[in-house]
Parts: sequence; structure tokens; C-alpha cells
Amino acid sequence: MNAGRTGRQLLRQEVTEGIKRHILHNRLRPGDPLPTEATLCEELGASRSSVREAVKTLHALDIVEVRHGHGTYVGRLSLSALVESLTFRGMLSVDDDMQVMADLLEARELFERGMVVKFTGAADHAYLDTLDGLVHRMRESGAKDGTGFVESDRAFHAHLVGASGNALIGQLSMAFWDVYTVVAPYLNVVSAEDEQDTIAAHQRIADAARAGDPEELAAALADHYAPLRRRLADSRAARAGGVPHDGQEAVPAG
Repeated sequence: MNAGRTGRQLLRQEVTEGIKRHILHNRLRPGDPLPTEATLCEELGASRSSVREAVKTLHALDIVEVRHGHGTYVGRLSLSALVESLTFRGMLSVDDDMQVMADLLEARELFERGMVVKFTGAADHAYLDTLDGLVHRMRESGAKDGTGFVESDRAFHAHLVGASGNALIGQLSMAFWDVYTVVAPYLNVVSAEDEQDTIAAHQRIADAARAGDPEELAAALADHYAPLRRRLADSRAARAGGVPHDGQEAVPAG
């Protein structure tokens, strides 16, 4: 790498950090406008090209959002970059990243089982009704609308971890859900449950939450994830020349 390129990269990094400092110093929130490009150039002592490169970098990380014709704003600060990175990694290196998929699945289960103590017996009726409603949506959309089934499945798990009140746990759990859902079919790693079993598993979780039964809720979650873990093990064994437990393929990531 030549000195000129190294210098440009260092300058872009400095400007990138400068924009982040501006956001933090001014306590800006997602959706708040950033100064104009000219103002940032003056404030950071940087050229327009350096500011533009820095904004592109931050846009890719969802730290800033560029609204063409309107300006630049603080982004949603989501985990979209993490999702893209893990998804690409899972597709790029199949053999190595079976373990990554297993780790993602374990993390999701741990997040959800961690909710048991937090909300069992304390969840309000609106929360519980939403869980039941999402299972109903899965049941209604499953046979005629695969997309609706997956969306309801995702919403169910998002609502479940949402009980923690911890936004980061919610974001991480859904990021892992998204990665698993995209990569699993690509690796031929899908749930061993059929559609009705998947619905029944979600209904059991909702029923246990409504009953305020922490032991049953923990058991329902463990049983729901067991087929997913088994399918991962089967796929790994098949790639290693072993014999999987079954060759059944079914819907979504659960």
C-alpha cells in the first residue's frame, strides 16, 4: 500500500470519527439533522471529498442516513451491518460457519429463556393477547401465504424478547433471527418441524406465558429449539459424510 493511499485512509478515518464526535457532543438522536456538508467541512477542517467519503462509511453502518435532496441525518443505529456481515460469512464459508449458525441459534434461545423470570406472572393482558394474535396470524397465513407466516413468526419472537425492556437484547435477538432465516435454507438447514408443529410450538409458548408458569415456559422454549439444533447437527453430519436423522425439510427458522 502506497503512502498516498494510507494518508487518505487515515484522513477519512479522522473525519469519520469527527462526525461521530459531533453526534455525541450535541446529543443528537436518530432522525436529527446533521450540519450541511459545508459546515462539516469547516468544523472538521476537511475537504468536501473527505466528508463525503466519511458520510458514505457511516451510512453503510447505519450511523447516518442520507436523504437525497434533503440532507444528512442521524441514522437508525440498527444492527443491519452486523446482519449483512454474518449473513455473507455464513454463505461464504459453509463448512466453518455451521458452528456460527449453531452459536446464533444458542444465543437466540438464551435471550428468550432469559425472559422467563422477567415476565412470567407479570405480563399484562395486552402483551399476552398480542402473542396469541401472532400465533393466530401464523395459523391463518401459513397455508396460503408463506411470507405472512415468516413475518408473523419473526414478530412473535420480537414480542417475546421485547418483554425484557432491553432494546439491545431485542435488536441482537432479531439480528440473529434474520441471519439464521436467510442463511439456513442456503445451507439446507431448516426446521425439522412441519408447519403445524411450528404453530403448536408457538402456541405452547404463548399458553405458558399466559398461565404464568415459568417451568412450562422454559420447557416450551427448549422443545421449540430442539428440532432446530437437531437439524444443524444433521446438516453438519451430512457434510462430514455421516447420516442425518431425517431428510425432512420444512418452513422457517422458528
